Amino acid sequence: MVAATTKTIVLSGYYGFRNSGDEAVLKSILIALEEEGLTSGMDIKPVVLSIDPEWTSRTYGVQAVHRMKLSEVRNAIKNSDGLISGGGSLLQDATGMKSIPYYLGVIKLAQWLGKPTFIYAQGIGPVNRKLFRPMISSVFRRCDYISVRDAESAGLLRSMGLRENDVQVVPDPVMGLTLPEKTEASVSKESTHESDLPVVGVSVRFWNPERTELSKLAEGLSLLSRRKRVNIRFLPFHFPGDDEASRFVMDKLENIAEHGSTVSVAPEIENPQDMLREVSKCSLLVGMRLHSLIYAAAQSVPLLGVSYDPKIDQFLGRIGSVPVGTAQELDPRILAAEGERLLNEGGMWRKAHASQIAELKREARIPAQRIIEFLR
Repeated sequence: MVAATTKTIVLSGYYGFRNSGDEAVLKSILIALEEEGLTSGMDIKPVVLSIDPEWTSRTYGVQAVHRMKLSEVRNAIKNSDGLISGGGSLLQDATGMKSIPYYLGVIKLAQWLGKPTFIYAQGIGPVNRKLFRPMISSVFRRCDYISVRDAESAGLLRSMGLRENDVQVVPDPVMGLTLPEKTEASVSKESTHESDLPVVGVSVRFWNPERTELSKLAEGLSLLSRRKRVNIRFLPFHFPGDDEASRFVMDKLENIAEHGSTVSVAPEIENPQDMLREVSKCSLLVGMRLHSLIYAAAQSVPLLGVSYDPKIDQFLGRIGSVPVGTAQELDPRILAAEGERLLNEGGMWRKAHASQIAELKREARIPAQRIIEFLR
């Protein structure tokens, strides 16, 4: 039997910040690389650039180095067989000026060191500052493989001069995330909040300064609870912000108990697969966070998306859906009516979206397959 070839891959992304969505991206990429590597007789050794290397190593069982310590990053890349940048929304300037230079700098460092570089299912943009566009174009032209998670990102790269054939559109990596096998500990944890009521998972975040969308959401959930007895289960994806947003909505729910419904909030969940299991137990998911909606789709849970960003609309479009409302305009009556319909017709929803979801899961593995082929 021929021994497997070992390849060391450095992964750059928004890792170690304990944002459930970005951690899910990392876990999904790690799983895909390992499985595709095994299929090709290759042992993949990941090294993750993390803001908290000890936590990342402990959580995922991989080597990690501090993403802000240049000497550690340089040594990791120098001793590797290549660099993966992604996924997630890394190259955007909506949250400030630092993200694009940092992530491009890591890619450029790998290119200077003569290492192959791969862009893994990223969401590109918004890029509002024109000075960043030629920088992105210059670095990406030297990448060995580029994949983005939506057609809009591909279009933005084309506007920067990249050729259409050089950019592959694939689903978000998290569509390929699988549930872990149950352990006795996880089963005992689950029993603490199980009930006979259908679970409506809710993932919210702060967005509008006036919190108008969260107030409307609370009104819609209150209306839903009058129409149907449910357990409204808040699922914070990013601490502490999402936990605070969840409690803001909880405080505005009206007469929940009087109508036989219940309310609960999940504790901080560090492992993405544990959050995936939480979502899998829902009968309906109402989500603002992109990855809450991706989790739901991956587990065939009927979903209602509240859009605050084009990436929400783009993902919903790929599964043949549209937002139930936006952060600017959300009608509580429509939310309640659609929620009741999906709770009553969950089987029909799953049947209607089954083929689209299956295709997205298959396509989510393409970047790992292409990278393994390149390394082989």
